[in-house]
Amino acid sequence: MSEPTHEPTREPVNEPTDEPRRESRGQQSGPFRVGDRVQLTGPKGRMHTITLQPGALFHSHKGPIAHDDLIGLPDGSVVANKVGIEYLALRPLLSDFVMSMPRGAAIVYPKDAAQILAQADIFPGATVVEAGVGSGALSLWLLRGIGPAGRLLSFERREEFADVARGNVATFHGADPENWSITLGDLAEVLPDVAPEASVDRVVLDMLAPWECLDVVSTALKPGGVLLCYIATATQLSRVAEAIRATGEYTEPSSSETMVRGWHVQGLAVRPDHRMIAHTGFLITARRLAPGTVLPELKRRPSKTEFSDDDFEAWTPGALGERTVSDKALRKRVRAADAAAERSRAVDDPGTESQDTEPPAGAG
Repeated sequence: MSEPTHEPTREPVNEPTDEPRRESRGQQSGPFRVGDRVQLTGPKGRMHTITLQPGALFHSHKGPIAHDDLIGLPDGSVVANKVGIEYLALRPLLSDFVMSMPRGAAIVYPKDAAQILAQADIFPGATVVEAGVGSGALSLWLLRGIGPAGRLLSFERREEFADVARGNVATFHGADPENWSITLGDLAEVLPDVAPEASVDRVVLDMLAPWECLDVVSTALKPGGVLLCYIATATQLSRVAEAIRATGEYTEPSSSETMVRGWHVQGLAVRPDHRMIAHTGFLITARRLAPGTVLPELKRRPSKTEFSDDDFEAWTPGALGERTVSDKALRKRVRAADAAAERSRAVDDPGTESQDTEPPAGAG
């Protein structure tokens, strides 16, 4: 006689009630609920992300899965589709989400985001300035680090990138975070209008020429506050380090890069993975000194500290052949981010109807 099959205990979960909405849909735990994003991993490791809606179906070439079969199951359950193929169901982690969301600009990878949170000492309740926003990946990590009591002031030159970022953040949180704002414009021009003198705890700059903004950043930062710059190339790293030193308003800058190499571990077959996430960018940090403070001179070997236009142009992303996103592709990504955000917002506002119940399938 075959033993009885033990199925996961299913808890009753209905449409949203009058209970207060959670701080972030991306931080939920417990059984799957209507409106949750669920990551389905198939037999070959391919991942699909869906948003649970009553009566909806997830279709793949291997057969459909009813959303109703997932609603009420515990996180980390296995569910079979209509032809018996099993999928692992998990809520996607923030790292999963940022790797699969629509992109306007290149994202800050999770390995760098983790180091940014650590090296900039992002803490709950902090007031943080971020420029530029890109696709919103770093904004999501910073919002998680500062918590609901903190405040994130983001700045972006391109309206299309800001739109993609807004859509991605709203999709992950289920709403537009009340403690986050995006200001369009050049940071050097608009920061003084948004952040009063000595009102900011941390500044994170992800831009081509951060040295152009050091004056306004120094004014906004509190004494002891942290400035962190994410830099793509070695020459830019050198230039921003010398610019920070030249202000006389910061501690000696510290520079690093982060490389992550995975390992294949199966029985006695233990070896490094053939591929790794190597160089993506440099991080350089310094702390704001109190007004009037003069650092003791450090003994250094003489070096060239002057930069010509040729020095800078030789290492810009354009000179290195970096591909840019076309306006047509960017408009498409804005629409995808907006559509995902509307689906997520509709769950928290039952009066809003969404025609499309599933976001595009994507890895992570």
